[in-house]
Amino acid sequence: MSFIAILETLFIGPLKLIFEIIFQLAYDMIGKPGISIIALSLVMNVLVLPLYKRADAMQEKSRDIEAKLHDGVTHIKKTFSGDERMMILQAYYRQNNYKPTDVLHGSVSLLLEIPFFMAAYQFLSHLHVLSGEPFGPIKNLGAPDGLLVIGGITINLLPVLMTLINVVASAIYLKGFPLKTKLQLYGMAAFFLWFLYDSPAGLVFYWTLNNLFSLGKNIFYKFKNPKKAVRIFLSVVGIVMAALSFLIVNPDLLKAKRVLRVICALMQLPVVLFFVKSKIKIKQNQKVSTPNKKLFVAGAMFLTLFIGLLIPGNFIADSPQEYVDLTFFFHPLWYLVSSLCFAAGMFLVWMGVFYWLASDKGKVIFERIIWVLCGGAVVNYMFFGTKLGIITSALTYENGVRFDVSEQILNAAIIVTITIVLYLVIVKWSNIAKNVLLTAAIALAVMSVINVITINKSINEIKNQIVVAGESTEDDAPQFMLSKDGNNVVVIMLDRAMGDYVPYILNEKPELKEKFDGFTYYSNTISFGGHTNMGVPALMGGYEYTPVEMNKRSDEALVDKHNESIKVMPALFTQNGYNVTVCDMPYTNYKSVFDTSVYDDYPGINTYVTKGYFSTKEMKESIIESNKRNFFCLGVMKSLPLFMQRTVYNGGSYNQASSPNNFIAQKRINSSMATGRTKSFMDAYLVLENLETMTKIDTADSNNFLLLCNDTTHEPIILQSPNFVPESSVDNTKYDNDHKDRFNVDGKSINITNNLQMMHYQTNMAALMRLSEWFDYLKENDVYDNTKIILVADHGYYLDQNEQLIHGDIDANAFFPLLMVKDFGSTGEMQTNFDFMTNADVPTLAFKDAVENPVNPFTGKPINSDEKTAHDQLIITSKDYKIKENNGNTFMAATWAAVSNNIWDRDDWEFYNDRIVLKEHELP
Repeated sequence: MSFIAILETLFIGPLKLIFEIIFQLAYDMIGKPGISIIALSLVMNVLVLPLYKRADAMQEKSRDIEAKLHDGVTHIKKTFSGDERMMILQAYYRQNNYKPTDVLHGSVSLLLEIPFFMAAYQFLSHLHVLSGEPFGPIKNLGAPDGLLVIGGITINLLPVLMTLINVVASAIYLKGFPLKTKLQLYGMAAFFLWFLYDSPAGLVFYWTLNNLFSLGKNIFYKFKNPKKAVRIFLSVVGIVMAALSFLIVNPDLLKAKRVLRVICALMQLPVVLFFVKSKIKIKQNQKVSTPNKKLFVAGAMFLTLFIGLLIPGNFIADSPQEYVDLTFFFHPLWYLVSSLCFAAGMFLVWMGVFYWLASDKGKVIFERIIWVLCGGAVVNYMFFGTKLGIITSALTYENGVRFDVSEQILNAAIIVTITIVLYLVIVKWSNIAKNVLLTAAIALAVMSVINVITINKSINEIKNQIVVAGESTEDDAPQFMLSKDGNNVVVIMLDRAMGDYVPYILNEKPELKEKFDGFTYYSNTISFGGHTNMGVPALMGGYEYTPVEMNKRSDEALVDKHNESIKVMPALFTQNGYNVTVCDMPYTNYKSVFDTSVYDDYPGINTYVTKGYFSTKEMKESIIESNKRNFFCLGVMKSLPLFMQRTVYNGGSYNQASSPNNFIAQKRINSSMATGRTKSFMDAYLVLENLETMTKIDTADSNNFLLLCNDTTHEPIILQSPNFVPESSVDNTKYDNDHKDRFNVDGKSINITNNLQMMHYQTNMAALMRLSEWFDYLKENDVYDNTKIILVADHGYYLDQNEQLIHGDIDANAFFPLLMVKDFGSTGEMQTNFDFMTNADVPTLAFKDAVENPVNPFTGKPINSDEKTAHDQLIITSKDYKIKENNGNTFMAATWAAVSNNIWDRDDWEFYNDRIVLKEHELP
């Protein structure tokens, strides 16, 4: 980030963020951009009304003082000159408690208007949702209105109307003001006319509404009792709006209608409160509290560090490398800089402006509010919402953000209690509160420095693999060789691909049976865990690397055993004369990115990072820009009470305005409709789309081995049917209604009823469809028959989709991975095999007819599947998936499951529910 970008984030960023959140919340409820702009204008004007009211009071006071001193200043300037005039003027100002800098008070309103205008301009002038959207007589809110055509000349009427309203409002407000002030405001009106004349109608419409609000405000200020007038006006408008809400019959606007009525009810509060105060005399404490500026600053510093630095830093430090794209490097510490700037701008700058302009009573209220906010933020972050599951690099939770009603009630009760206690503390001991906040702020700074060091150290570990943006060449492009005459062995691991989906995918797309010519689908397969760190070793190295076997070798680190397992197949194929290519191996050296140094001892092995390679620069930049903003939003979300967190999260968008090129986080409306495309999915999906690009056909008699890992099925989103492709806007409503029976095959069905289940199903479908297209290419180039292809997953997922695999609290859907195999020369329609299999059979299947009598090059033991029938197969049911934590010499203590023959037979399963480190092939 440049210095200018930092300044912009500090001063304009928070305002633009507020504009965006208010607009997006309104648009989500109403679905009409024009009405959403009206809501935005109304809310923003109400929010800043106290600010401008106080600024106007300061301006009036400054004007009165200047008028009072005018004659004296004029006399001094006429009578004296040079240094003598300066000294006498300074003395005169001191006697009247006036400073020359007080002249700025007369320009406070103007100075405030500039950043608000800049924020509105930046947001609304580039808002995609306005493009092509009509509103009343305006044909396109995303372009100049062109409402008036005279003699072939198009005139934009809105800017003219905006200026007229502005001039009228200024004329009412400026009555009795000096010429200097009048010139300022009329000059600003002329500037806005010139500057906004060719701007999008949506932006000009917003500013016109602001001027209307200002006109109304100025009219009310001229009343003898402006407060009473405002109360009556709000009440009448609220009643009229409530009556009009009954005319809304569109069922899609039901939610908006309810919100409108709540707003109308709130508009009656000023009248109700005034009535209550007039009827009930409240005894007031005569003691007036004195503002404590240091207390406010300490609280603002605490919130800045806590929300803007510590919380985002904790998330990044948990796994720094996940936030790095090796093909387009951006250091994640810059996310912290941006988040800190947003927080400083929000709490120190803009909350500071509100505090500075407030009266003494208002300042005290601000201090107490910020003290309570600090305490509430700590409680919410530390004790609530801590079990939301996996969060992606796009800051979206895989399982979404939802809380039980009981948890929300408990949270609300605790927050209310803490608020009362903290309020009593600050009323009695404000200086102690100040010292507590200062001490806490220092502690936050220290913890944040530790996070920064941790993040930087982790990124330095992979700096040798980083490709600086724009420096990659064609020679760096991922590629692998397949021969027409030799043997080709291809193992593709689709992370989290679900074995149970295959029959239903084929039911929906029967043409895939022909495309998967020669394949066998194994419908009775297990993995040895429900997460990558537990499922990959056995898949890559065979039965010597099951969790139990790895626990047996308790004098060696898990990371070393993991690295050993992922080298078994590449090393042995290399030793047997194969050309070997390895792509995107997971958790190498227990890092979140593919650390190719694991294969440094084998210079003949070609290694590539394909994930993200085929993604466009636009995709990469979108996630960077999004995360700069959303890390701050994440900090805010985690600091709020639970009932507010879903609103801030808003489906993972954090209320970011959508666009057709949104690759940040898909926003799902339901299981059939969504907007946007998640970059993490696109990074992996585009690899499958480009398999043909990476394939090099060798006419020589060579043998080749490809080991490619892909996350398409691990990063699920809603795709557009029937081709199951990512689109900026997805609507499968009709398709889903027409294919309701697709999840029932031969009397057996799976549950695909919620977003998460549908997303996984669709991304599994997409992966198989893109692979089938690659198979067509291999057939066209005569390399299909002599190629062995193994499609496998490291594990399934906890989706509760098949009730036959749910055993009490254990969802064995997570242990049913995809396994499909096409052998050399195998032909015919795809078959289903019911033999008991595990993904540890993959090395044996890969070496069959390719390497004679394969032996593990690291242990000297033969590679086969004898262990499968020697005893029950033991599955670790642990959810300790984080390699940062589960990285000792053995897997952390966990519960275990055993199965030996048929995963569909409930009697064939056995469970041990005590958490242990198991080192024997038998449950206790």
